[in-house]
Amino acid sequence: MRVLVVTNLAPTMENHMSGIFVVRRLQQYPKFHIDYLAISLGFEDCWDVRFVKKLLRKNSNAPLDQLLDVKFEHALISRNLAKLLLWRTRLIDNAKLISEYVHRIESMLGDFQFDLIHAHGMYEIPAGEIAYLLARKHNKPFVVTLHGSDVNLLMPKRKQRYTEIFESASKCIFVSKALLEKAKSFGYSGKNAVVIPNGYDPEIFKPMDKEQMRRELGIHKENTHCVGFVGNLIPIKRADKLPEIFESVVKNIPNVRFIIVGDGALRDKILKQMKDLDVVFAGRVPQTEVAKYMNAMDVMVLPSRQEGFGAVVIEAQACGTCVIGSSNGGIPEAIGFEEYVVEEGDQFEERFAKRVVEVLKEGYNINKLLERAKEFTWKNIVFAEMRIYRDVLGLLKLGGTDQ
Repeated sequence: MRVLVVTNLAPTMENHMSGIFVVRRLQQYPKFHIDYLAISLGFEDCWDVRFVKKLLRKNSNAPLDQLLDVKFEHALISRNLAKLLLWRTRLIDNAKLISEYVHRIESMLGDFQFDLIHAHGMYEIPAGEIAYLLARKHNKPFVVTLHGSDVNLLMPKRKQRYTEIFESASKCIFVSKALLEKAKSFGYSGKNAVVIPNGYDPEIFKPMDKEQMRRELGIHKENTHCVGFVGNLIPIKRADKLPEIFESVVKNIPNVRFIIVGDGALRDKILKQMKDLDVVFAGRVPQTEVAKYMNAMDVMVLPSRQEGFGAVVIEAQACGTCVIGSSNGGIPEAIGFEEYVVEEGDQFEERFAKRVVEVLKEGYNINKLLERAKEFTWKNIVFAEMRIYRDVLGLLKLGGTDQ
């Protein structure tokens, strides 16, 4: 089977973790005898755009050719500052841009004769829409996976077009039931939908000695709890409220060290607000280091205002670390235990901190977390996606695979 994968969710020179869930999926493909061509969608910035980005200290987003053993080809559209501004203000027809990507991808195919197309995401560069047009031109089926903000934030702006594309797909994969329901609230029927979450790598995310990890990371402190956050420091993650949550926790349990793993626009602001707290800021680190920090934590928090699924929950649980999360999006599905979910509403930050304190004092069943995480290994997740491929292509048996 040959699969053409198109996405703008791919690693960059600045951020190797961008689109890591796509990379981890593709790593599994050879085990299922899948031949693939992965194409990342992006822009090739002209000198004026690069100059402005440098002034604004913005990342260049230059694509990465390979991460781990997964290779990407790049479909890049050239843009100068004028073109960027016109596109941002929607004065350039989005259809023209999408058509450019379709032609660029076709010129890259060579002798790669694909059986189906799998698009990841419907973001500002809508991979699903590009796959839709390619599939029509080449008379091939296409599958699209929706990951979160594409539905939560962008679909409301283009309900009719998104719905048309979703309905036209052979299968629409959503990373959570909550995300599927949100798409249905915008007019999508759900008739061709399936829910397959993101997964984790059990070779990376696994239990390690807590004290040893703290010493190795240089964050060990006697008789101290560790509460952490892993993710982008942006409003949708409710990173702006981390200082308030952490301050409420420390009022009840003074001996707490806080760990923040990630980066983003709110970094400087929240670090300034937490200057009087015991905080370790790790920044953006590789997944192997993320796993060490998760093992060093007693509790991890995910208070997001919206979340497609929340794969960091599964990763933390696979390390034996309890996660307290909000009731938004797919977080409750990821957590799996209602006692660790805090309902959205009035005095949220106060109630959230209270639950963190309770769990720190009461403890939790590590084995229960480890057992739950097992079903979310990337091998199991991709096996489920392979069944979708076979179903779409009318192949009833999964010959030549081992689950």
